[in-house]
Amino acid sequence: MTDDTTRILVTNDDGYTADGITALLGALDGLAEVWMVAPDREQSAMSHALTLDRPLRAREVSPRHFAVNGTPTDCVA
Repeated sequence: MTDDTTRILVTNDDGYTADGITALLGALDGLAEVWMVAPDREQSAMSHALTLDRPLRAREVSPRHFAVNGTPTDCVA
């Protein structure tokens, strides 16, 4: 059996509370199974950086929405 559910991963470099990611999540609502994994704070100009010097922590802020204490690349990985 295959699962034909379309899944979309949304992230950014402005943090999970940014207006832009909130608007995007609203626009995608109902179109697919949307997951948001974004930094817990603004991380502009850090999009290719990886966190190597400390453990990463993900906190579920709502169903399928997570805030990570790392960079946008950490969130996608």
